[in-house]
Amino acid sequence: MLGADKGYDAGEFVSDVRQVCVPPHIARKSRYSAIDDRTTRYEGYALSVKHRKRIEKVFGWAKTVGGMAQTVYRGVERVRFRFILTMAANNLARLPRLLSA
Repeated sequence: MLGADKGYDAGEFVSDVRQVCVPPHIARKSRYSAIDDRTTRYEGYALSVKHRKRIEKVFGWAKTVGGMAQTVYRGVERVRFRFILTMAANNLARLPRLLSA
């Protein structure tokens, strides 16, 4: 499966993904969507749409609070370290809510 946001809901992209036998789990546009019932009729599509929100929430936090929207570091290793540190900080910020549940 290939999960993506609405920006990838284009006819050419969806057909290219289907040609390589990968089901496109792409969020549907409200109008003129390239995602049809072949994809949305499966339970897995509904689950991926439901869980996409959880994933996007973490990356949104990393961009706004964690300062990852535009990094000041150069080089793959430094950016990777900053990303891991930011995600660890996100886990620490979420920890009290997870423990209380």
